[in-house]
Amino acid sequence: MKKTYKIDVDCANCANLMEDAARKTSGVQSATVNFMTLKMNVEFEEDQDPKAVMQEVRKACKKVEPDCEIFL
Repeated sequence: MKKTYKIDVDCANCANLMEDAARKTSGVQSATVNFMTLKMNVEFEEDQDPKAVMQEVRKACKKVEPDCEIFL
C-alpha cells in the first residue's frame, strides 16, 4: 500500500534526513521525500498498519530533524 503525506521541512538536506529515517523504519518498504512539493510518499510492507507505522516514522524523523512535521 502506498500513501502520500504532507510534510513541513525547512531545507532540502533536512528532507533527505527525513527520507533516510523513514526508509529505516520497520514496516516501511520504501519512502521518498520531495522537498519542492513538501510531500512524503511511503510504501508500506505487506500486512502493516499504515497509521502505526507512520507514528514510528514521525518519531524517527523528529530525532534527525526536530523542526520537521508530518501531517497524518
